[in-house]
Order: sequence, then C-alpha cells, then structure tokens
Amino acid sequence: MDYFERKLDDKRRLTIPTELRSELSSGVVITRGFGTYLHLYSVKVWDEQVEPALNGSILDEETAELNVKFRMGKTQADLDEKQGRVTIEQHLLDWAGIGRDIVAVRAGAYWRVSAAG
Repeated sequence: MDYFERKLDDKRRLTIPTELRSELSSGVVITRGFGTYLHLYSVKVWDEQVEPALNGSILDEETAELNVKFRMGKTQADLDEKQGRVTIEQHLLDWAGIGRDIVAVRAGAYWRVSAAG
C-alpha cells in the first residue's frame, strides 16, 4: 500500500489502514515536512535513518536547518491497539493546513501527509 485517504475524527485521530499497522507497530513520529505537509515515520525509521542523518557537524548550517525543521513540533506516539489510531497535534495540522480530510502517500521509508483536495 502506497496511498490512502482518511478523515480525522473529532479528537484529531488518524486511523492507520490495517495493512500498515505492523509497519508502524514501533510507534510513529510526526514532523513538519519539507513543504507545507507532514511527515509520518515509524519510530524504527526515525531512529535508524533520520536521527543519524541529522547528526552532522555542529557548525554546518544546512544540518542545523534540517534539525530545526524536523524537530520543531515533532511528536511521537503509539498506535492505539484496538483501532490503530494516532493523534495528530493541532499545531501540526494548522501548520500543514489540514482540516479533517487527509491524503497520505508513501515517500520511500516515510509517509507524506497533506490536506485532501
């Protein structure tokens, strides 16, 4: 599965499709994306791929900018066991311009989450 559409519930919870729940069983990290959309990573991908990529030289401006972008408002959560939902914080939804309808597209090892339409 490389694409899905969903509606957030009244508590800002995103229901992850059943086919993807094992991939995200380590938990999820949600951050701002490169543009006005969100990135959704499994904790495993965040820990094994993103964190090492963010550990560049302390004096490198590009590394610093990437750290600010991906850590600003970063959240981490587990899927609820019964329905496979994760809550997206309101400040992230506001930043990405997401109301209730979302589209998620796989971008390699992570998901790009944006407003539908």
